[in-house]
Amino acid sequence: MLRPAFLSALAAVLVAGVAGCTPQPMDPARAARLCEERAQRAQGPTGNVTIGANSREGPFFGAAIGLSSDYLSGRDPVAVYEECVYQRTGALPIRPPRL
Repeated sequence: MLRPAFLSALAAVLVAGVAGCTPQPMDPARAARLCEERAQRAQGPTGNVTIGANSREGPFFGAAIGLSSDYLSGRDPVAVYEECVYQRTGALPIRPPRL
């Protein structure tokens, strides 16, 4: 049979362990930067084109197009930004997005 003192100590360790696992809110400035990137992707398709040449392979060409789920669902980029910041910090944005 377990002693009450042992059970109390075990409970204290478990409570401390669970409390240490709770996520900490992100720095508002960092959240704003990350969420601005997401809001920019919600504005429309993104893409890049690569053209070049080198002595081993000769000429090369590459292209990429990106579509975010926020863009495809027609979400407002400002609403995407505000929701993203709130989810990461637990508070409203400290400044409007720079889109």
